Amino acid sequence: MDPSSSDGIRRRRFLGAGAATLGAAGALAAGQYLTGDASASVGGPTAPAGPGVNVSGTVFKLGVASGDPLPNAIVLWTRLTPAQQGGSGILAPTVPVTWELAADSAFTSIVGSGTATASAALGHSVHVDVTGLTPATDYWYRFKALGRTSGTGRTRTAPAAGSTPERLRIALASCQNWQHGWFTPYRDMKEQRPDLVLFVGDYIYESSAYSYRVRRHEGGGAPVTLAQYRARHEQYNTDPDLQAMRAAAPFVVVFDDHEVDQDWAGAVAGDPVAWPRDTFLARRSAAFQAFYEHMPIRARQKPSGPDALMYRRLDFGALARLHVLDTRQYRDDQAATAEAAAGTGRVIMGDAQRNWLLTGMAEPGTTWNLVASQVMMAETDFLAGTGKEWSYDAWDGYQQERASLLREFRSLRNPVVLSGDRHRTIVSDLKLDYADPASPVVGAEFVGTSISSNGDEDLQAFAAEWAPKLADNPHWKMIDARRGYLLLDIAPDGIDAQLRAISTVLTRNGTTATAATFRVDDGVPGVRQTGVEAPASTGAQASPETTTATP
Repeated sequence: MDPSSSDGIRRRRFLGAGAATLGAAGALAAGQYLTGDASASVGGPTAPAGPGVNVSGTVFKLGVASGDPLPNAIVLWTRLTPAQQGGSGILAPTVPVTWELAADSAFTSIVGSGTATASAALGHSVHVDVTGLTPATDYWYRFKALGRTSGTGRTRTAPAAGSTPERLRIALASCQNWQHGWFTPYRDMKEQRPDLVLFVGDYIYESSAYSYRVRRHEGGGAPVTLAQYRARHEQYNTDPDLQAMRAAAPFVVVFDDHEVDQDWAGAVAGDPVAWPRDTFLARRSAAFQAFYEHMPIRARQKPSGPDALMYRRLDFGALARLHVLDTRQYRDDQAATAEAAAGTGRVIMGDAQRNWLLTGMAEPGTTWNLVASQVMMAETDFLAGTGKEWSYDAWDGYQQERASLLREFRSLRNPVVLSGDRHRTIVSDLKLDYADPASPVVGAEFVGTSISSNGDEDLQAFAAEWAPKLADNPHWKMIDARRGYLLLDIAPDGIDAQLRAISTVLTRNGTTATAATFRVDDGVPGVRQTGVEAPASTGAQASPETTTATP
């Protein structure tokens, strides 16, 4: 989201622009895409631990990461970098990279190892899909290349199919603007030891250095080319707290708009006049490739030109199924009027993805159906009093498809939506019909606040602005404007969630505390707030009554 307006929502999100255009089409490749991927199976005798070498600041400066855990597999990631940010100058076209996976952090028992190829065609990134692993097990990993050894990462596989773990801990994160603050919420997140970090969009911001508060974006403008998007990802991944968290637990990531262009929709740019379709698709190709090069995702998610298959699902035994949506590639352009937003035929998921989602949610044997959505699903009425004003970039702009989905939720087991984008914590019931106050509740939604986007806000001004609007959003349980993340403990009988709010992101000495708690019970649609706790202990803070607006 763009912080230029009071609610962090650019005018086009309300007014729309351009004719409706369906999602990604055409194959406008921006060059040759070599695989550069590696897969490996763990088995046979263990290999001896190799000698460690000091980490190189110009080889593994972007750290290591893992992602998309399966019961028997995990993706391991790193990317080699030269001294010059964004370039490939001192690296050969292909570089062999050794990987090691161990049962202990000291690497005394290496259970798998191999060699992958880091190629210039994929920015010298490495994606190793290690299979043959044991479910619900911690592993440690590292990489070696050019006489150097990376830092050590820790990861964990998913529970076995059909098993019922006592708990799954997920940290929900989104929206980290380099210029608006430090990524210090990750420091507390690491201490909470989540099993998984779910990042639902805006990993980078494509803006130039227009209004930096803490740090300045690299480069002289917005990224457009592959080299420029690579440079922006490189900059973000050097944040020490983000890098430490990526090395501490597996991530599940998906893009929203700022990884490409603010408010893009399908094949339509945020500013379609400045970026006609073909030119925008070439830019999207570059952005998608850079995203893949920097994320611990499988080869199945590697883009082909401007297209990438990002929606996917992950199972965590019989406890939870995580359905990761893509609400950007297949959507129609944002509506220009409320009448258009409520019109038939407008899609944010598209038919293929919608059918995939409902098929997966209807399969028996899973207690919790978690849906990762980049944008907020529940209604937000921005207009106090009579009438409604919606953000057309969110599900409010695609009301018929949302209504159809929520009708399906009524017969599905425990649907819980996990979203981002708003730079707010908004916890709410999902209602069958938002025009009817008596309409039944069919699910729950947790919208996570931002890691740093919007920086430290004036919380008293925020509360004064939103207090008159709470009566127009009676399905909300809470709205809060502090930075941080949501921590969800998922158990067979319910989900307990915490808002972990940080005192400041303008310096690196902010402290994080639980600001509020929530509960979703098995078999009971909706969510309830169970507590409001003290705000973060340092930095400029208002009282809890002014920092949290509760209907």
